[in-house]
Amino acid sequence: MSTTPQGYHSVTPSLTVRDGAAALDFYVRAFGAVEVFRMPEPSGKIMHAEFTIGDSRIMISDEYPDYGAIAPELGKGGSFMIYVTDVDAAFEQAVAAGATAVQPPTDMFWGDRSGKLNDPFGYRWTLASHVRDVSQEDMEAAAKTWAEGNNE
Repeated sequence: MSTTPQGYHSVTPSLTVRDGAAALDFYVRAFGAVEVFRMPEPSGKIMHAEFTIGDSRIMISDEYPDYGAIAPELGKGGSFMIYVTDVDAAFEQAVAAGATAVQPPTDMFWGDRSGKLNDPFGYRWTLASHVRDVSQEDMEAAAKTWAEGNNE
C-alpha cells in the first residue's frame, strides 16, 4: 500500500484565498484547471477544495484567521510554474480571465519561452513551454552574461 493517495504527488500545494469560489472559477478560466471537489460551508465559504492543472493537484480554502489560514497580499504569495503546449496562447487566456501580466512570454537562455503573471488572489504564476535543449555549460555561460548585464 502506498502512503501517497492515488492522484497525489509527494508535494501538494495548498492555497489560502479571500474568495475560494471566485478563485476556483478563475483557475478554471485562466489555466484550464479541473475542479475535483469542494466542501463549502452553508455560507458558501470554501472550507476545502481541490483542483488539478495538468497532472498536478492543488488544495485551496478560504481564509480562516482564527486558525492561522490567511491569504497573501496581492503579488506576495507563493509562485507556481506551469508547463503548457503554447505559452503565448495560455498567457493570453490567463490575462483574459483576469490575471495581471508581469512579463510577457519571452525566449529565455535556459531553453524555455516563459511569461509571468499575478493572479487576483495573491499568487504569482510562470507559464512556460520548453522550446530548446541547452547544455549545462551553455546555460551557465548565458546565466553569467545575463547576470552581468542586469547588475549594471
